[in-house]
Order: sequence, then structure tokens, then C-alpha cells
Amino acid sequence: MVDARQYAPSAARNRDPILDVLRDRLPEGGVVLEVASGSGEHTVHFAQAFPVLVFQPSDPDPQARASIDAWTAAAGLPNIRPAIALDATAQSWPIDAADAVLCINMIHIAPWEAAAGLVSGASALLPPGGLLFLYGPYRRDGRHTAPSNAAFDRSLRGRNPAWGIRDLEAVAELAAAHGFGAPAIEQMPANNLSLIFSKPV
Repeated sequence: MVDARQYAPSAARNRDPILDVLRDRLPEGGVVLEVASGSGEHTVHFAQAFPVLVFQPSDPDPQARASIDAWTAAAGLPNIRPAIALDATAQSWPIDAADAVLCINMIHIAPWEAAAGLVSGASALLPPGGLLFLYGPYRRDGRHTAPSNAAFDRSLRGRNPAWGIRDLEAVAELAAAHGFGAPAIEQMPANNLSLIFSKPV
């Protein structure tokens, strides 16, 4: 039998630092939507740590969704729903509500329209007090935070001119336009940041 599970080296490196940030910020109950879940390794790791939360993984790629569901089956966790096909740029999403939305390492490996769709879609789903969590590299004040990020940005734009590391200020402005407050910012390993937005109560 073919094992559909995919492995992302970055997920193994960053899942515990991200979990540390999420521990005091995720709601005590409800549904957590992960947008662009990729391999599914983050979903399983977080679902193990938060057994009272229901995790809804998603990805537009059918191979990624197969990997997510394979990881879920292998872990035997009852609090992970089957992965759904979700394109962040779509006008409507195949889920009606969520109490938190997570998105890890997506907006720099996608056109800006994906970031705009993500924030708009999350705003439509989340209740007052709902959480939008973004993780990845960002520029601050128009500058990269490390030479390695500058090199990564050049690599991304070489692969697709519509990709690239985003300005933190532009993401915060986008979120504010959709009703989110200013982000809490957590410095993460490997020159990444966690941005935590919430909708005012």
C-alpha cells in the first residue's frame, strides 16, 4: 500500500516554536481552520497538543490533501476533520465558520491576491475575538531582516515574479482594512515572524 504522507523539513523545525506561540492564544474550544496545510504535519502536531479543539485542514492541492488525511489516519486523532479543497483567492470558502485561522508559510509562496483572499476570508469566518495567525518571513520598514531572507526573496521572485517576501506593514494594513486590530509580533527562529491578529470584541 502506498503511503501518501509527505514530509516537509521546515515543518519539523518550526512546529514546536509555533506551538509555543499558539499555546496561550488559541481559543479554549471551537474550530481551527488551517489554510494551506501542505503536508499535514502541522495539523497533526497541533491537534495532539489541543485535544479539545477541532482542526480543519485545507489545501488546494489534491496530493497535499491526501498527505494530510494520511497523517491524520496514522495519528488516529479524532479531532481532525478530513482535509478540504480551499483556494484562498476564491470568493467563497467551503466552510461556514471558524474560531481561529492559521496560515503558515503561504503568503510569500503565492501571489499577493492569495494574502488578500486569506485575510478577507478569515474576516468573514471569524467571530469577534477570533484569531488570525500568520507565520513566515517578512520585511520590516521596507528592508529584509537578514541576508538569508534577501537571498530567499530573490530565489522566490526568480521562480515566480508574483511571489516574494511581503512587507509586514502592508500585511497589517490589509488586515486593518478587514477589521482586524494591529498584530502582536513574535520573533521566531530562522528570521521568521509570527503575526497574531484578532477581531475586536
